[in-house]
Amino acid sequence: MDYTLNMTMMFAVHDALRRELERLARVAARTGDDPRRVLRAAAGWELFKRFLRVHHTTEDDVLWPEMRRLLAGRPDDLALLDAMEEEHAAIDPLLAAVDAAVLDRDEGAGRLGDVLDALATTLRHHLRHEEAEGLALIDATLSAEQWAKFGREHRARIGDDARHYLPWLLDEASDETVAKVLAGLPAEIREAYRDVWRPAYTAIPLYPSPAAASGASPDAAA
Repeated sequence: MDYTLNMTMMFAVHDALRRELERLARVAARTGDDPRRVLRAAAGWELFKRFLRVHHTTEDDVLWPEMRRLLAGRPDDLALLDAMEEEHAAIDPLLAAVDAAVLDRDEGAGRLGDVLDALATTLRHHLRHEEAEGLALIDATLSAEQWAKFGREHRARIGDDARHYLPWLLDEASDETVAKVLAGLPAEIREAYRDVWRPAYTAIPLYPSPAAASGASPDAAA
């Protein structure tokens, strides 16, 4: 679909979230490692949770209320916004359930695979739904300035964590996506990403084995 608004960052975030779900599935499928021990020390899991929550809470606090104001009196469109919020609300309990299973030394091993599967199913469904219907409604409803306001608030909530967020966002992204995202950023941010942030990120063992985790840098999840 062709959009009037620039959806580059939205799709980049969605792709990054799907990438992390695949990595979590690989952690859960490892033989010889207890996935609970891996996730307890995993910078990748902490980054995933942090940036997923920033993305969804910014939509909940900034994007959907503005659209509700503009779509007043249009029940079908408002029902779609209700669905977006309900889908968001289902995700945080699943993140908490994963953390609870990770910390449960008695029964967590038996629950972890199921809750990771539930998280993946729920989040993937939401991303598909937002891409299939939500983005088209955003594009038809918001002005370029209103859309830019959402982007500014999202960046403000990332704040100093941009040094982790940008390389996390673009990890394994296509050359085309990397170029599009970087093209919209100030030169000093592009230089910091290229010269400092990405090299530091690539040195982090995101989902290390328990033996390697003891030597992992905690900076990414700090």
